Amino acid sequence: MYQGLPVIDADAHKLENPLVMRDYLEPKYRDRVGMVIDSLGDQRARVVDFNPATGKNDLTRMFPQPQGMGKGGFRNLHPTTTLGATFNRLRIEDMDREGVDVHVIFGTFNLTFSSILDKDLAIALCRAYNDYIAEDCRPYGDRLKPIGVIPLQDVDAAVAEMRRCVNELGMIGVGVAPNMPIPHPKAPQAFPDIRSCKPISHPDFRPILQAAVDLDIALGIHGGPGSYMMGGISDYMETFVLTHIFVQRNQQQHALARMVFDGAFEQFPTLRVGFLEGGCGWLPDLAHSFHEHWEKRIRDFDPKNPYRPSMMDVTKLMLQERKGRDRANIINMTKNLFDLLWNAEHDPAKIDDSSLYEHYDLRHRDPMEYFERGQIFTSFESDDPAPAYLPVAMGEIGKHLTCFSGDYGHWDGVLENCVKDAAGVADYDREHLGLLLGGNALELYGDRLRRSLPSYLTEQTAASVS
Repeated sequence: MYQGLPVIDADAHKLENPLVMRDYLEPKYRDRVGMVIDSLGDQRARVVDFNPATGKNDLTRMFPQPQGMGKGGFRNLHPTTTLGATFNRLRIEDMDREGVDVHVIFGTFNLTFSSILDKDLAIALCRAYNDYIAEDCRPYGDRLKPIGVIPLQDVDAAVAEMRRCVNELGMIGVGVAPNMPIPHPKAPQAFPDIRSCKPISHPDFRPILQAAVDLDIALGIHGGPGSYMMGGISDYMETFVLTHIFVQRNQQQHALARMVFDGAFEQFPTLRVGFLEGGCGWLPDLAHSFHEHWEKRIRDFDPKNPYRPSMMDVTKLMLQERKGRDRANIINMTKNLFDLLWNAEHDPAKIDDSSLYEHYDLRHRDPMEYFERGQIFTSFESDDPAPAYLPVAMGEIGKHLTCFSGDYGHWDGVLENCVKDAAGVADYDREHLGLLLGGNALELYGDRLRRSLPSYLTEQTAASVS
């Protein structure tokens, strides 16, 4: 705790122990997963995947990708948290020393599972990880809360695995990729170098969103560099530094925009989603952009009645601008232009085509309402002052949108004084600080987290309410 306030790390990480996790994988897949050292001397996960070029399981892939555009991690083991992210006894010691009450734990290698082409291998890896992490955290169940991973490659299997994670393994939520890389339709044999992506808001994934609502769990959207997901600008970066600056933010901004404008939050008004490890400083600008485009291009936009200047007004202006030119020719040119652009045969009012409308089903819902009703959450790390800006830019709701994350286990995570620094980076009032350190995480992960908190936190919460 920090000065009597509960501290919940909403996005900590496990560094999967490859010597142990393989034991949970079905024997027929074990030889297809392992560890290798790349040409730079870095450790990579090696996966033998399905190969679109040969039609066989003979495509050797390395995660995160070691070279080229959008490359992944480089020298990315953290000197103070690597062992703790692998061995929970050390993790708990670190948590106690820093005043962190609960770690909500995502994986690291498992962030790549949605990039795997072989559906059966992806399903097997997800099941193996979930069994592994559930057993790994069970001795510390009041402090360590694992998040499951599901195979987006097979939606039915993903929904079944969600239910198993929650109902059988006791997890408080599941993690999904912001998008699933898929072969580009014009170059299917060039995957993954040439690829397209399917966003998590795609209609094919709606059963997953429905299952999250039915189970009353959060979806934690989490990307990663060098995993072949759509990374936006980061796809065109040649160094890990540049890739990492852009990849998490690009992936989360893209996922959030698609969730809003593809109508996912409209269809599922109680769905809670965390857009994690991408910071939160970009949120006010993106939210403003959502509102502006909704207001001008959806609510007030009528493609059946576009603006048309009168031919007489245009002709007058043309004659004034082209003074001294052949007036008859100018008049004739203007008439021809109007006949071309506004021919009665192409009258939009007579075109029965849904593509004339962009996001028509959202015309009565300002995207800001999705923030206000508690569907959208982000995370911030200990040295980030951005949570202080959110209420300035977005009003009172800005206090409720982001959760503390030490990013424990990853190269950029901070251990020493992580809670103290997060609390002191800006002049937060106590209520706001309580939301940032733990309250917002409780809203994101919901009752399944509330009911499983350490007993001393439950007693503290009850005392504060009374």
